[in-house]
Amino acid sequence: MFGLNGFKEVDATAVKAIAASGAHLIDVRTADEVAHGVIDGAIHIPLHLLPLRAADIPQDRPVVIYCRSGARSAQACSFMASRGYSNMHNLSGGIMAWARSGNAISPAR
Repeated sequence: MFGLNGFKEVDATAVKAIAASGAHLIDVRTADEVAHGVIDGAIHIPLHLLPLRAADIPQDRPVVIYCRSGARSAQACSFMASRGYSNMHNLSGGIMAWARSGNAISPAR
């Protein structure tokens, strides 16, 4: 169920399942942060560019947005939900929670 903000908070385990089903992963961190590693398959769209790139984000499949801790990605999810997107998922705890859960961090490309 999606929250009052129009998006769903999900943990790392849920993200793995959602990603396996063909979700779109978006990293909204800065370029410097991304240089330290990413979740494999993620597309980098810095938070400040999201309004300009929103049309590039699909509405026909789940979208997981993440940042370092989950705060900026929650803002991104809220922004997208306010634009009518009903498929937004925020990685609670961000990439730090992803790594703490034992998941791989891939080198940035």
